[in-house]
Amino acid sequence: MPEVHESWREDLAAAYAALDEEYRRELERRDDLLPGRERIFQAFKTLPKERTRYILFGQDPYPRAESATGYAFIDGAVRRLFSPTGFSREVNRATSLRNFLKMALVADGLLAPEKTDQPAIAALDKSGLVDSVDALRRNFERSGVLLLNAALVFEDKASSNRHARAWRPFVRTLLGRLEGEVELILFGSIAKRIEALPEAARFVRHRMEHPYNHTFVLNPQAHALFGPMGLLRRQV
Repeated sequence: MPEVHESWREDLAAAYAALDEEYRRELERRDDLLPGRERIFQAFKTLPKERTRYILFGQDPYPRAESATGYAFIDGAVRRLFSPTGFSREVNRATSLRNFLKMALVADGLLAPEKTDQPAIAALDKSGLVDSVDALRRNFERSGVLLLNAALVFEDKASSNRHARAWRPFVRTLLGRLEGEVELILFGSIAKRIEALPEAARFVRHRMEHPYNHTFVLNPQAHALFGPMGLLRRQV
């Protein structure tokens, strides 16, 4: 198993051991699964267990090698968040990330709910905002958000359900070893899968539509949860 932060080591060893033995051998044998063996547990390298307040469950890694980072929603192909015309071209191509950023700007009072288009974003004073996807990732972690996918590898669309089922024992074991003060952030169909696990019942769960849906931008539940985090604010 790839190296992780020492605070997670025992939990991940137990969760990894809960995977079907044949599936573990497959993971250890194959070099074509994204995000790659060394980055499967990337989220557990950079956020210690004692600082984790939330687990945000994405679906599975991005289906492109340059995008799959080992963190849910952190697209490695996105270099800059903004451009002179609003969001960068890379952000505008990443629908879920684009809608999440719009939501964060509205929640932080930087955009009016009725005006979230490119000209409005271009007009923002961005001197106090982060402008890289990695800075966004660091702000998530400052707020204690572990960016974890429900399935930690991607092969192809046809295999996504197989991998999601295969990782379920891992998720169940991990949740079973966590304290109840950690809260779960669940999007769309992912919510149904995670909430169906007996181990999820004792956690506070924040369930909302997937950010792929434009309605996420104005979701008051998302504003209440993510707004106080100031995810797009530069930290001093």
